[in-house]
Amino acid sequence: MDDSSIDAAGALADPLRRGLYEYVVESGGEVGRAEAAEALGVQRTLAAHHLDRLVEAGLLETASKRLNGREGPGAGRPAKVYRRADRQVSLHLPPRDYELAAHVLAEAVERHGAEEALHAAARAEGLRIARESSAGSVEALLRERGYEPEADPEGEDGLRLRNCPFHTLARAFPPLACGLNLELLRGMLAGVGEDGERARMLPEPGRCCVTISKNKKD
Repeated sequence: MDDSSIDAAGALADPLRRGLYEYVVESGGEVGRAEAAEALGVQRTLAAHHLDRLVEAGLLETASKRLNGREGPGAGRPAKVYRRADRQVSLHLPPRDYELAAHVLAEAVERHGAEEALHAAARAEGLRIARESSAGSVEALLRERGYEPEADPEGEDGLRLRNCPFHTLARAFPPLACGLNLELLRGMLAGVGEDGERARMLPEPGRCCVTISKNKKD
């Protein structure tokens, strides 16, 4: 456990700050100070202070953007906007290094060509997770597991997954981690009585590599 993880945990201890962080994350994009302040029902200066504290803790990133959509002379100064930072924060007391264990296991699977066994285990685990969950829908189950599902604007019943719970592992072992993730999700879908083949690979920058189609033919 490093100091940055402690700082991040401390930043989220404040209820207002945590609410602002969750609002930015749930937006799925960039949020301005005025928008965040209005959403939380606080003054803009107070929202700005807490948003900047989240940036200092490494939980948010900033950019400059004209929120009125205008360009060129007379368009006004760009506003400061906030988005979720591309980092993972883990806090375990006492310290635990599960990520290292995952990387070692992934290395062993790749070396010995055990992907088929891994996929079978992942699908079985997905079934178990779904059957033991009290979530009342596929979307609720995915949200419970940290996938941050949102409606696919190009499909009536499809879901895109804004977060990958295996982000750092997927960076180091892309085919392995994405294959595991796909089979896990297929097991979860089957576990709630849905067609597991609705889960399919569709890598996009900044999102989970798997999407949930409205039906298996999509």
